[in-house]
Amino acid sequence: MSALRVVLADDQRIVRDGLATVLGLLEGIDVVGTAAGGDSAVGLVAELAPDVLLTDLRMPAGDGVEATRRVRTDHPGTAVVVLTTYVDDDAVVDAIAAGASGWLSKDADAEAIGRALRSAADGVSTVDASVLARLVSARSGGTRPEPAEPPDGLTPREVEVLALIADGLSNTEIARRLVVGEATVKTHVNHLFAKTGLRDRAQAVGYAYRHGLAGR
Repeated sequence: MSALRVVLADDQRIVRDGLATVLGLLEGIDVVGTAAGGDSAVGLVAELAPDVLLTDLRMPAGDGVEATRRVRTDHPGTAVVVLTTYVDDDAVVDAIAAGASGWLSKDADAEAIGRALRSAADGVSTVDASVLARLVSARSGGTRPEPAEPPDGLTPREVEVLALIADGLSNTEIARRLVVGEATVKTHVNHLFAKTGLRDRAQAVGYAYRHGLAGR
């Protein structure tokens, strides 16, 4: 099995070099490039086509949110995981909306970072939807937009499922709540993702809050 190819971006050299060294010690992970800012990170992604970009959120030479957006738009074969100093950093919400597969605190250990990178490369979100919901709610002052008519042709049942996703429920828990089979829930999730263009449950949480569909 080929090694997971990673580009790492952080504006602090000691952090960047330290992470590169630590990740390089993990089996199956190859740090193929490092960058001091978002702009240069995007350039390295274009040049090297890595499996994952691991990027700090806040950098002076192009922030991690914009880098995430550009990478996911122009280089969709590269997944993105963001690093943050503070786990309640509201820029995490913007990064997830831009297409990041997950986020990690800089206090995370090497094994946790390795797991997140591998999951992202496999197309699996490592975002805890319930945590993201709290971040979105906190940023909005605890208020939610007024419920709106379902966008993107969502059915009432799909809206109901989406609201429960935004509350952090798993498919199994949603099935119990709605008294339906888990296969039925999976079908609703697949349909609402197809209609909205969402890629994972993390993006679904942001979508639900933006459209006033959470907490219904």
